[in-house]
Amino acid sequence: MPIDSLHLLLTYRCTYACDHCFVWGSPRASTTMTMAQVLDLIEAGVRMGSVRSIYFEGGEPFLAFPLLVAGARAAVARGLQFGVVTNAYWATTVEDARLWLEPLATLGISDLTLSEDCFHGSLPSPQVAHALAAAKELGVPQLVLHKELPPQLPGGAQPATEGNVRLRGRAARRLSGRVGELSWESFARCPYEDLANPARIHIDAEGYVHLCQGLTMGRLQDMTLDALVAAYRPTEHPVVGPLLSGGPAELVRRYGLPHRAGYGDACHLCYSAREALRERFPEYLGPGQMYGDNDS
Repeated sequence: MPIDSLHLLLTYRCTYACDHCFVWGSPRASTTMTMAQVLDLIEAGVRMGSVRSIYFEGGEPFLAFPLLVAGARAAVARGLQFGVVTNAYWATTVEDARLWLEPLATLGISDLTLSEDCFHGSLPSPQVAHALAAAKELGVPQLVLHKELPPQLPGGAQPATEGNVRLRGRAARRLSGRVGELSWESFARCPYEDLANPARIHIDAEGYVHLCQGLTMGRLQDMTLDALVAAYRPTEHPVVGPLLSGGPAELVRRYGLPHRAGYGDACHLCYSAREALRERFPEYLGPGQMYGDNDS
């Protein structure tokens, strides 16, 4: 299983509580990684042999800026590239954006991904514009990530395929009414994640190793990350196995789950099915943060 990047969810805390957020990030979330956790994960990535890059994400990773910079420095010291995903709240001016980015530019950041969409405020985002300008001045590679729902046109909701928001996390509860529905039986595969051979995994401060947000390979309790990855058997996993054989629809059939006639997309059905299975498979469906337990 050639995993080439580890994505560290440094914190679930964020400056926003966006309706489309997969991880239910918000200003109220508090869980944050320790430096010891970050170092352990980087060392595990080195031992795995195939890992080439470490991504620092959230929530909003710039809310843990000292940890972000120290983690980036540790990754570079072990011969790994690093990237960051941010909403650029900190880029109040180009000059200020430069101050935030200079430590990362000095370390050789390989990817600065900036979120810009209607969920983060007005468009175009002045903060993203400032961050882009500063990044270009510093020679930092950058990418702007846009998320949008299909427009609400006369005649009702539009198919989810017309937008690029996936209905998982907070979006499954807040935005599913904005899209049309297809029969639950039509969702016979996972169209977004390679669950059998993942190229990337996300790890949070509670030790959950995510194949997809809230669907985990397991939890780092008495096992290191590299050992957990080596022990992963997709077809034997109680949730991944059914998804591989018949998608979210098979998950419903396999466990006899209650369901609606239609769902907005494959993620919508999968997330709903996983919510129903959480008590049965807590090790593989968590943490509560990913299912809105801490949202109010």
